[in-house]
Amino acid sequence: MAEVGEFTVANIAMDEDKKEEQKKANVDRSKLEADIKAQKDLANKGKSSEAVESLLSLEKQSRLAEDITSTKMCCKAILEVLFNAGDWQQLNEHILLLAKRRSQLKQAVQAFVRQAMDYVEKTPNEETKVELIKTLQSVTEGKIYVEIERARLTRKLAQLKEREGNIAEAADVLQEVAVETFGAMAKTEKIAFILEQVRLCLDRKDYVRAQILAKKVSARAFKVVPGKQGEAAGEIGIEGTTIEAPTEDTPSLEELKLKYYQLLIRYHSHNNSYIDICRCYKAIYETDSIVDDPEKWKPVLQKICWFVVLAATSSDQVTLLNATAADKKLDGLPDYKELLQTFITQEVVYWDVLEKKYASEISQQQEVFNAEQGDQRQKDFKLRVVEHNVLVISKYYSRITTKRLATLLCLKEEEAEKHVSDMVVAAALYAKIDRPAGIVRFAKRQDPDELLNKWSNNLAKLLEVVERSCQQIQKESMVHKVPIGAS
Repeated sequence: MAEVGEFTVANIAMDEDKKEEQKKANVDRSKLEADIKAQKDLANKGKSSEAVESLLSLEKQSRLAEDITSTKMCCKAILEVLFNAGDWQQLNEHILLLAKRRSQLKQAVQAFVRQAMDYVEKTPNEETKVELIKTLQSVTEGKIYVEIERARLTRKLAQLKEREGNIAEAADVLQEVAVETFGAMAKTEKIAFILEQVRLCLDRKDYVRAQILAKKVSARAFKVVPGKQGEAAGEIGIEGTTIEAPTEDTPSLEELKLKYYQLLIRYHSHNNSYIDICRCYKAIYETDSIVDDPEKWKPVLQKICWFVVLAATSSDQVTLLNATAADKKLDGLPDYKELLQTFITQEVVYWDVLEKKYASEISQQQEVFNAEQGDQRQKDFKLRVVEHNVLVISKYYSRITTKRLATLLCLKEEEAEKHVSDMVVAAALYAKIDRPAGIVRFAKRQDPDELLNKWSNNLAKLLEVVERSCQQIQKESMVHKVPIGAS
């Protein structure tokens, strides 16, 4: 918590509040309230222009006297009169006029901007709504004290553009605002805003920008740290500003987490990055609302199994495969547990048998093997089986003929050679192919010096074991007083 003497935005606001309280004690606003009521009554009789002129005069007196409360009352009354009269053009003009008046108070601008935002949903048509939003955007542009209001207005404008079918325009409008720099905006509202930017970029198939925007949200942001200050509404943020409450339609942190990973799955699906898709489903699976509900975690766990199998062989994939196989909840999904064990066990898998066994499961997993990418993913599934078999064969054989290799892989010799070559290029396997002889060599040819050094090390280890054994025998002989060699 900042000390009173520190120069922060929060302390400045506290000083202004204290001054305003002192003014309230010294100024009698009953006359001003009576004058405002009289002008509203005059406007109700159809003389809104005369009422607005009088209210502008009252606003000028309060503004020059630096009376924040009185200025806010006058500004609000002007907008209310024009709104009740249904004169939207004059409302837009007076919003601009009030914002540009000399020495206008920041608190007054913030107050009438927020009041005008309530009128956005009460406009008679879409054209009037867009005009009012653009007017408020021009008023709030470049003003840090109404940056949150500007962000919310921009989001509403983007929603209007999206409803009209202009996805690209909606994405461009929403990307104008960088909410990650707003110190007074609640964390949940920031995340919701950024995720909306990501969604629109994905809808317009701008995957590069979607990735850049998604990186603005860290996975740590969804972890609730007990006792952490500076994130909830009403608390003082890291920039010394008071954090405002999010809008009513802002989702909870857990809902935002699920939405975040669903958007990442859409992005990674475009690149067919199966290992990243698997990680996203793993994060969803570990969410409290998912892990406690069997109806929710079962389909998620099934997708984790499929994508970890579809992922190319790597150290990360092996770690994820073993971690998933160790999950006790897989006991309720025996077919999927057996699927993972098939790829963990160092045995050759016959594709025809495996395909026939899981044909029904593949047809049911529409989100994994959907119509758009289903054919490619089934090909990748077969490819992973072949790669698994090649790795298993490389552990049992140091040399093998291409004919025998093709037989074990259930492929033609040319196809078997191609798969081995691809794995060598990907650094997943060491192999050399002697085409004229038709032999594949998996073991590296050892240098004579290296072979002798290895033999020497093994011999040294053997002698060390023998020496330790002799010492243990001598020890036991002495303890039990049994002479060595005694019958």
